[in-house]
Amino acid sequence: MRNTLFGDFKIFTGNAHPALAAEIANLMGKPLGRAEVGTFSDGEISVSIQEVVRGLDIYIVQSTSEPVNRNLMELLILIDAMKRASAGRVNAVIPYYGYARQDRKAKARDPITAKLVANLLAAAGADRVVTMDLHAAQIQGYFDIPVDHLLGMPILVSHFKKKFTDTDLVVVSPDHGSVTRARNVAQPFNAPIAIIDKRRQKANESEVMNIIGEITGKTCLLVDDMIDTAGTITNAANALMERGAERVFACATHGVLSGPAIERIEASAIQEMVLLNTVPLPEEKQISKIKTLSVAPLFAEAMMSIHTNGSVSKLFVNR
Repeated sequence: MRNTLFGDFKIFTGNAHPALAAEIANLMGKPLGRAEVGTFSDGEISVSIQEVVRGLDIYIVQSTSEPVNRNLMELLILIDAMKRASAGRVNAVIPYYGYARQDRKAKARDPITAKLVANLLAAAGADRVVTMDLHAAQIQGYFDIPVDHLLGMPILVSHFKKKFTDTDLVVVSPDHGSVTRARNVAQPFNAPIAIIDKRRQKANESEVMNIIGEITGKTCLLVDDMIDTAGTITNAANALMERGAERVFACATHGVLSGPAIERIEASAIQEMVLLNTVPLPEEKQISKIKTLSVAPLFAEAMMSIHTNGSVSKLFVNR
């Protein structure tokens, strides 16, 4: 079914995650749009769109992951280029939304950078944003344009339901902020949850203080939205094993994996960590403990529904 308002659609990408963009495009039956995204000699980003986009429904697939500022600027400039080329509608498809952790003023004189990025995307000319598992769901309210907030946890649940068939499972939240997420994951398994009570001494460092819930002799599944330096998740896994868990698995939507993350995961009690491919995993970070699952089918389905004016709401909920 073709959208009569915007005619055909095209899919473009910057340099953030071209493999994911190509997978999405393939599922939607399209080649990636031709665009050169490079730099001038002084480091400024250069964008050249090399095919007609006038009147079309344009999808730009670009995670704002490391290098965050470069990938964000690529996205903003691509949006601006499409608008100036008279694209019918420009949809920013952001599997991983950078700066999402700066979503409120934690102390006096803090910026709210998640809101600033939302303003920049709208100012550049984005008509719609499609993203996944924002660090704080209320970031959707920072936008004055439509936001489709997809959930990655059903993909992870589907994977672990095949693995944990006859298992005494407990779903564990590594902190108080992930309790709702842990409950949602536990529901399809009809499993109890446990909560790690931690105290963060400073940014990217945490200390496990207590475990709320029964984990002795259980298989534990740690659930989070993202793993950055992996301090929280590995400390939690080690604490679970020290307190009598039989084995520990972990999963998250976004595998940022910065700094000492890989070394921490390798040295931890985690048997397997399952991540979605919203952020590219370079070869040097591909270790036997880490398994990745693709979000391309979900994004392709959402993008096709948007293009044909179909319902996207069925994709927001745990299926």
